[in-house]
Amino acid sequence: MEQVQWKVDGMDCNTCALNIHKYLEKKGMKNIKVNFATGYVSFDMNGVANEKDLAKGINGLGYEVAEHKSEILPKKTAFLSTHLQRFWFCFPFTAVLMLHMIPGLHIHWLMNHWVQLALTIPVYLVGMSFFGKSALKSIRNRMPNMNVLIAVGSTAAFVYSLYGSLTGQAEQYMFYETAATIITLVFLGNYLEDTSIASTQRELNKLAKSQKVMANMIAFDDEHKEQIFPVENTDLRVGDLVLIKSGEQVPIDCKILWGDVHVNEAIITGESLPVHKKAKDILIGGSVITDGTVKAQVTAVWNETVLSGILKMVKEAQGEKPPVQLLADKISAIFIPIVLVIAAATLVISWIVLKEFTPALMRSIAVLVIACPCAMGLATPAAIAVGLGRAAKTGILFRNATSLETFKDIKQVVFDKTGTLTTGLFTIGNWQITNPSVNESEFKKIVFSLEKYSNHPIAKCISEAWKSKEQILWKNIEEVKGLGMQAEDKEGNRFIAGSYKTVAGLTKEDNHNVYILRNGHFLGWIDVKDEIRPEAKRVIDYLHSKNIKTILLSGDRLAKCNELAVQLGIDTVIAEQTPEEKLNKIAELSAAAPTAMVGDGINDAPALTKATIGISMNEASQIAVQSAQVILMNHGLKNLPTALGLGKHTYLTIKQNLFWAFAYNIVAIPVAAFGFLTPTFGALVMGMSDVVLAINSVRLFVKKVV
Repeated sequence: MEQVQWKVDGMDCNTCALNIHKYLEKKGMKNIKVNFATGYVSFDMNGVANEKDLAKGINGLGYEVAEHKSEILPKKTAFLSTHLQRFWFCFPFTAVLMLHMIPGLHIHWLMNHWVQLALTIPVYLVGMSFFGKSALKSIRNRMPNMNVLIAVGSTAAFVYSLYGSLTGQAEQYMFYETAATIITLVFLGNYLEDTSIASTQRELNKLAKSQKVMANMIAFDDEHKEQIFPVENTDLRVGDLVLIKSGEQVPIDCKILWGDVHVNEAIITGESLPVHKKAKDILIGGSVITDGTVKAQVTAVWNETVLSGILKMVKEAQGEKPPVQLLADKISAIFIPIVLVIAAATLVISWIVLKEFTPALMRSIAVLVIACPCAMGLATPAAIAVGLGRAAKTGILFRNATSLETFKDIKQVVFDKTGTLTTGLFTIGNWQITNPSVNESEFKKIVFSLEKYSNHPIAKCISEAWKSKEQILWKNIEEVKGLGMQAEDKEGNRFIAGSYKTVAGLTKEDNHNVYILRNGHFLGWIDVKDEIRPEAKRVIDYLHSKNIKTILLSGDRLAKCNELAVQLGIDTVIAEQTPEEKLNKIAELSAAAPTAMVGDGINDAPALTKATIGISMNEASQIAVQSAQVILMNHGLKNLPTALGLGKHTYLTIKQNLFWAFAYNIVAIPVAAFGFLTPTFGALVMGMSDVVLAINSVRLFVKKVV
């Protein structure tokens, strides 16, 4: 299925997001994710409908698909197209209308109801061109949104006042300023809400700005002389050559052909310390050359780069809804009809009790205006946007929002050994030939010929150290997981380079890394050295301080694993495990208690998927092949405490936001219904409720989470 991702404008509340979700669901789309806070909509096409028809359908609901505006909407710029523009248009008229409410200020001509009508009409028309149009479309599609409440409330005040003017009873029916004030203040509230939500996206916006830049493209003229042409990186193709100088941003993913540089990859990995890169090394688009000049070859087009992949992953994660949001969604879906019923009941009951229609109507309008489903819908996406944005800046990628919430329950963390708690950068420490039938050069040739076909870090280290032009040509060769390399040469001799299991009956020395056999005869062994990551001890101590159990799960020998566990203070050791055994063990641990597993993301891929949360440590250039829910960029084990802390504090922020949203409506609606809140004040407070949630979410940017 083809995945589509759109930016949709015009969503004002979670009800809008639910309306779009229902529409796409009705059209048969799959895997639908709608986030009204960011405006992003993604779904899988089912092959029945086409994008243009779906975009027209969404436009018919009262929203605009940015990618299809030219096909759907007139090309001319719309008059008063933003909330801020609408507010400033309405403000002068409303301000004049409100002058007569200032104590001690008597402007006789302003008390004339025809003057007030003239001042209100422009405001009302602008308000209805937005709120009314949106409300009618939503009602027509049987999916009422928040604008229905605003349109009904302001129209009730305007029509009531107009009736008074036309029937000669203006003094008893004059509430023109109420209609104008509701519209003006809601426009202001919407603008403040948009601004607040935009601030939750600032870290992602920084990443996005790094996507499209100018590049120095290298080309050759008719005389094969090198020429430099400035081009946008979006015009570069795989295989093109670029020149990147000191102080410049790497325009696109590329491989160094000439030169060596120091590169700041903080925008990708969160690590500000420059990294040295030389010929054949990969440069990641968005990073900055701090020193040196290189010529490099483009390895990916701009929308398939590492940075583009990160942005896409984070946007998709923002569209996910964690379990805590489901209750708010259910309430939002029925909220508008409930508020309309409450407003109608308020009007009838107040009219009966007070025996006056005017104050009863004002109470009813106040109920309509004060009700704020936006807050319930904004509670989760605002917090998630900030949490994911801060995580991306730090070098932590979450594949889905559920992982953020799940961190709060983690009781134990399982670590792989090689490349996770250790650096994975091996060197040969010691080796010995145990069979006199082979000499040193032949032993090294056998080992190199076997290990060059393996991707295991130990095998790579050995084959790199003993690289030789002389090698054995195999008739067949295979890698048996958990055992090692097995091969047969053209003469029928069988060779093995593997773990102790392959020589268990031939020697009692079980403390070496690799054992070599030929036709069942033990030829020798090799040991490699691997350094413990300097941050490993600090991370283990942090987990213990949070009462989280630590477990070492490895295929390595028990003695070596115990030695590492003692150095780091790890609680439990499970050693000598095959990949299948690792998979079963993780499934067993996850069933017993919520479990996070930290691995290298390649050899541990199956086990990572079985954990409650799989956390992969790998290079940024390999994010596309990860199977984990969380990725620590650039082997960033040091960021594990931050990932855990961000998860827990994001969930805490969501809970705080939902509490405020529900408490606000539970308190505000009865207060308005009993006449303690005017429609004017209600319009102002409604907009501010969303701002409060956004500010609480933005605190995550600076909040201490570790």
